[in-house]
Amino acid sequence: MSTTTLSLADARQLVVDVFAKAGMPAHLAAPAAQALVMAEQEGLPSHGLARAPFYAAQMVAGKVVADAAPTVERDGAVIRVDAGLGLAFAAIAAAAQAARDVVAELGVAAVSVTRSHHFGVAGQAVEPFAREGLIALAFANAPAAMAPWGGNKPLYGTNPIAFAAPRAKGDPLLIDLSLSHVARGKVMLAQKAGQAIPEGWALDVDGNPTTDADAAMAGTMVPSGGAKGAALALMVELLTAGLAGAHFAYQASSLFDDKGPAPNLAHFMLVLDPARFAPGFTDRAEAIFAAIESQDGARLPGARRMAERASRADQIDIPQQLYDTLTGLARG
Repeated sequence: MSTTTLSLADARQLVVDVFAKAGMPAHLAAPAAQALVMAEQEGLPSHGLARAPFYAAQMVAGKVVADAAPTVERDGAVIRVDAGLGLAFAAIAAAAQAARDVVAELGVAAVSVTRSHHFGVAGQAVEPFAREGLIALAFANAPAAMAPWGGNKPLYGTNPIAFAAPRAKGDPLLIDLSLSHVARGKVMLAQKAGQAIPEGWALDVDGNPTTDADAAMAGTMVPSGGAKGAALALMVELLTAGLAGAHFAYQASSLFDDKGPAPNLAHFMLVLDPARFAPGFTDRAEAIFAAIESQDGARLPGARRMAERASRADQIDIPQQLYDTLTGLARG
């Protein structure tokens, strides 16, 4: 597959230009571009620039409100953010700043984001807090792609969970996982490339294992950990859409086309200042981290992602076909 190499700045500007043609102001496009480019840096192309054409098409169709500015309300430690049916990234940035202010005052902040869109790489929402000495968790729901355990009709999203904690030095601990065995975006990329998927990723509409990406997209994703993953997906639905008054997964429209109404998804974040609890959190954390790393072959969650990002600190490579699509959209 032929590729094109882009500097990080050029890649971000390309996304901003694509979104500008679709009607999105630069100040709203910038956090979206940052998120997509960082996904490429982290070796997660399913959440990277391949998403930009979908987002742009949805803006043009009105499924995404291109110029939606997020609004923020506070009630004690609770923060409510309305994404206005726009993309999620500006709303996540607004939520993060509000959470910092509340945590500085109270030591804890609970954030609910409603009327939103694709959460992106969930770890990106929590990592900055850990770099500031805070602990953060994030949850998001997504359009229906998983059946309840024992069923065959999709009701839950793949519903990512992320957690970040500070370390005494260096990169924070970062846990970021989908509650499906793999992210659905990986199946989407395989479908676009006309490639098979590994068995164990997905089921067809009849509930049978499949390696056909088309059948997988029409069917359901396999939950991570079987019944336990399905139960956690339900938990996330309640923490996100249940609290925010947004759409549950089975009510949300697709993130991959410009048909239908807005997905109206939701997110939830919890931010804690460990200094408000027992002293010495990072010292205790380093003790268990050292015990993990002392075992041959063991590594901390997030280590691979940090290494991937470091290897693309200056530039990224994207498929030539994707680059051609994006430059065409940017030119209008």
